[in-house]
Amino acid sequence: MNWLALMIAGLFEIVWAVSLKYTQGFTKFTPSLVNIAAMILSILLLSYSFRTIPVSTGYAIWTGIGACGTLLFGMFVLGESRDPLRIVCILVIIACIFILKMTHKSVNS
Repeated sequence: MNWLALMIAGLFEIVWAVSLKYTQGFTKFTPSLVNIAAMILSILLLSYSFRTIPVSTGYAIWTGIGACGTLLFGMFVLGESRDPLRIVCILVIIACIFILKMTHKSVNS
């Protein structure tokens, strides 16, 4: 359950990172509301996942999901560069996320 919470927290991190662009400095109400709600949900779920997932592993995976998702959103929705080196970087981050998941050890407290 904690791994699912971590994955969902990572998805909410993507939402808050992307919605931050649309807040226009928090002058737009709806994007600002979405941004703040996504931030809160992301942090709450991340915190919940730390019950059994080590902070170092959980935080790295959470930021990796956010970084990859935000980069992919930028490339496919916002028309940002699809340079092959950027794609290689995403693949490396994804590989690291899987390796961290496979090598983690649960914590009891």
